[in-house]
Amino acid sequence: MKIIRFIARILAGAVFIFSGFVKGIDLTGSAIKFEDYFQAFHLDFLHFLAFPLAFLFPATEFLIGVSLFFNIKPRIGAWGFFLFMCFFTPLTFILALFNPVKDCGCFGDAIVLTNWQTFYKNLILLAIALYLFLDRKHLTSRLSSVSQWILLLLYFGFFMVLSVYSYNHLPVFDFRPYKIGTYIPGKMIIPEGAPRDQYRTTLIYEKNGIRKEFSMDNYPWKDSTWKFIDQKSVLIRRGYIPPVHDFNIIRQDGTDITDLVLSDSSHFTFLLVSSDLGKASRKGLQKAWKLAMFAPDKGYGFYVLTPSGKEETDHLMQQGFSFNFCSTDETTCKTIIRSNPGLLLLYKGTILGKWHYHDIPPPEQLDKDLLSRQVTLIQKKSDLRLTAALILGFILLATLAYTLLSSTPNPKKYEPRTTNYEL
Repeated sequence: MKIIRFIARILAGAVFIFSGFVKGIDLTGSAIKFEDYFQAFHLDFLHFLAFPLAFLFPATEFLIGVSLFFNIKPRIGAWGFFLFMCFFTPLTFILALFNPVKDCGCFGDAIVLTNWQTFYKNLILLAIALYLFLDRKHLTSRLSSVSQWILLLLYFGFFMVLSVYSYNHLPVFDFRPYKIGTYIPGKMIIPEGAPRDQYRTTLIYEKNGIRKEFSMDNYPWKDSTWKFIDQKSVLIRRGYIPPVHDFNIIRQDGTDITDLVLSDSSHFTFLLVSSDLGKASRKGLQKAWKLAMFAPDKGYGFYVLTPSGKEETDHLMQQGFSFNFCSTDETTCKTIIRSNPGLLLLYKGTILGKWHYHDIPPPEQLDKDLLSRQVTLIQKKSDLRLTAALILGFILLATLAYTLLSSTPNPKKYEPRTTNYEL
């Protein structure tokens, strides 16, 4: 039973740590997912709760995972795990049945599951949660209560710092299809032999005032007395969807310049992305405007991608921001970058740089060999992430080793047995 309990605890803890982590470093994406839920269930009046819940839910998941994985206040962790699964398992069953939201977002953008896959996954986790809950009296730690609370507090602090940093800059790990180094045209290709969308087509015919529906296999094509009226098609199986399938850049005059921008091999292109110009940071727009003024002198392109209408773009132009505005889908803008506005640098269709509006560089930093600079920065960021991952891995292993050693009973000291003899 100890081995089963240990495996269940480690498995549940690992899943919750990962789930909370990937959502915690992308608070904006998590808030968008909560808004999708509120809209799907006609709870639009709760939209103001989207961002607070985007932090609280992943933080709670993360701490429950830490509690179970490291055996720190494990009984509280078992309670939290059980309550979480009792709530989300029925919810994901409803999502699987009615499909109001195509992706539950349980693992953020790191792992995308269908609603039925999510429900089956939750059934397994619910079984583990029930086992740990019923067996919680055996979940003990030899660490003192104060030590356990201190460890949980430290991990909460780590989670909060990571979340705040990622929100005010960009997610430290980017799982979306527009991460740095992505060749966008390559992500738009549908591989040869990939499954296509499948539809069920129904043909409607009429005879003697009576209408009847037929399939494509049995419609009365030989009987001229039947008159064709209409047809309808229903999607029964979704085919392969490329990672980038809705990226379009449309000028205000209606000209589609997507291919022009992605295939341009003569110079660099800056894309300022704003999902809502009315809510865009004015400081960010001011930084971007300096780059927009600098770009033509260097032969660089500069476009603003936004779903906002002409009224908002005209308002900005009256304020002195005479950008080259282009229309792009709102969901695409939010997917490209978690910042409003956010800046991308493209070279031959490849993303060489992404900046939160807090980090948009001044023109003087981009005045030299831009390609060499960005390649060097990409390598430095990769090395930094690797170092951070190694340090985090060491901390996690050290904590696990500490809790395991502290959970091992101390060996009994040998005490010689004495016998009294009466003479």
